Amino acid sequence: MRYLLIPIKELTTAKQRLSPVLGPAERLSLATAMMRRTLEIAARVRLADRIAVVTSYPPAVALARSGGLEIIVEAKQISESESVDFGSREAMRRGATAVLRIPIDLPLLTADDIDAILAADDGQKQAILVPSRDGTGTNAILRRPPDIFPSRFGPDSFNKHCAGAREAGIPCRIIENPNIAFDVDDPEDLEACRRAGIL
Repeated sequence: MRYLLIPIKELTTAKQRLSPVLGPAERLSLATAMMRRTLEIAARVRLADRIAVVTSYPPAVALARSGGLEIIVEAKQISESESVDFGSREAMRRGATAVLRIPIDLPLLTADDIDAILAADDGQKQAILVPSRDGTGTNAILRRPPDIFPSRFGPDSFNKHCAGAREAGIPCRIIENPNIAFDVDDPEDLEACRRAGIL
């Protein structure tokens, strides 16, 4: 059973690197809009057996529930890696044999992009990674089984995840996808979105 897992942190503190150009209310509005868009896209994915949001953020819980998505409630949010690994373990308890993690800050993301990753999952032990534009980050990761190696989100996560797959003795497939590679982290990203009419 393949799970699509969407971690959502406390959005009132999201996107701090945009603080030079956006105030707190604007950053919250942006993060909320991206959350809504991502959950709407997730609901249109065809190849995920189940879709779950892992969060302790009440608005995310309410939105996921209203959209008929599963909810994995964290007692405490520590980090992206902790959230994804906690959510993956809970998904396994619910029957997951593979988990694909997608973040909420991908403004070009489509349901077809997500389905393309899931279609690449052949049912064998493996990791599938989609790197960020600069090649250092991990913008999507599928693991089969979900706990085959721990998450290492943050600086140089792409190489760390590749190393995790090697250490676990499983294949690591890299998929280049420009829609998934583009995330919103800094003012330059935001300006590029605005020029393209995305945000």
